[in-house]
Amino acid sequence: MGYILLEGGAEFGGQMAEPDRQAIMLAGGPDMPISIIPAAAAPDNNHQRAGRNGIGWFRGLGAAHVSALPLIDGPSADEPEIAETLARSRLIYLLGGFPQYLAQTLSGSRSWQAMLGAYLSGAVIAGSSAGAMVLCKHYYDPVSSQVVQGLNLLERICILPHHNTFGKDWAPGLKHRLPDIILFGIDEETGAISDTAQENWRVYGKGKITLYHRGQVDKFRSGQAFDLKII
Repeated sequence: MGYILLEGGAEFGGQMAEPDRQAIMLAGGPDMPISIIPAAAAPDNNHQRAGRNGIGWFRGLGAAHVSALPLIDGPSADEPEIAETLARSRLIYLLGGFPQYLAQTLSGSRSWQAMLGAYLSGAVIAGSSAGAMVLCKHYYDPVSSQVVQGLNLLERICILPHHNTFGKDWAPGLKHRLPDIILFGIDEETGAISDTAQENWRVYGKGKITLYHRGQVDKFRSGQAFDLKII
């Protein structure tokens, strides 16, 4: 099993170098292949710029082999060449944007199966904002105001990105709609990295992680760790 990095937004600025460098090291070091998935930014035609920003960011952190894949819709998610690249990747990073579009693009695709295979063989799966949200069993779609089925890599949590700005406003309603799920609020310029069991997490970056579960609210700042088994 690999590792998971969840980020709350504003991913390529400020203090996000810390969790991203840690993800690079967990992936095997700066010479390992990194693949960026820009599909969530495709609906407003921002995927090329977002992909270039991601390449520049990770190269600035010392990564030698970074590519933004042309994975922007359902047909491209089923392209064998893209899936093969993902299967070889050691760090796969899902950019932010439109969560429902991203989830629908990846669900059931060759690319998603390749990502799962890479993760099971030790790769790091990372997502920021929408990219983090869809990794969960359920996520909140702000466009439809509905709780939607995600990709189910993470079963016990639901991500509230941009928690220090608007994400916190989703918590009151979701606490009642997902009573058995841990709401996982992540501030902008903040990330959390799991262990291989998806239970122990450590916080990195500028802000904090806020967990809501069964009437309890717990907050963790950079450098702190927490165990979901006891939340």
